[in-house]
This record gives sequence, C-alpha cells and structure tokens, in this order.
Amino acid sequence: MNRVEIVEKIKNLLDEKKAENVEVFDLKDTDYFVDYVVLSTALVDKHALALLDYLKQELKPMGESFFNIDDENADWIVADLGDIIVHIFTENQRKKFNLEEFLIKLQNKELY
Repeated sequence: MNRVEIVEKIKNLLDEKKAENVEVFDLKDTDYFVDYVVLSTALVDKHALALLDYLKQELKPMGESFFNIDDENADWIVADLGDIIVHIFTENQRKKFNLEEFLIKLQNKELY
C-alpha cells in the first residue's frame, strides 16, 4: 500500500470504531515535518485508548511501525507513524487546542 492508501485506511478504521469528525491534512507540499496529519474525536478517554489499540492491531500486521505513542493523557493521544501523525482527541481537548486552524493555514501555505 502506498501512503495515501494507508492514510485512507487509518481514516476508515477510525470511522469504523465510531471516531467523530475524522479529518486528513495532506502536508506533502509544505515544510511540515510529516506528510499527513489525521485528526479525530473520541467520545471519551477510554474510547480514545480503544481507537489507538484498534489502529495498532490493524496496522502493525500490514507492516506499519508506530515510532512513538504519547498516550499518557487519554484526552489527547498522538501516534507517530513516521510520515503520518494521528491525533485522537476528546471533544473538549480538540476544541481547546484547535489544531485544525493551524493545519488548514499550513496546508494553504498561509503561514509562509
């Protein structure tokens, strides 16, 4: 699978397990440190941990490596797959940090 297909697979896996508002940002043409960022909202912190476990269960057999996972705070989990970063937020954390605004500006090259 190429990276676009992997990102689509991640989006579909999150959708399957009832993650809300899953968004993908293609940042290949920017100077950002990864090519893709996936944002999603979990219903509660336990749901966020379950989403992460499901991603690992489904993606590792496909050869995907999770280089780093920050799941110390289940309200905002970050999974680093090298050129793809997956953020799983609870709703309040997603609103609080509003990462979409930054990523939209970056994607549209409004930050240069």
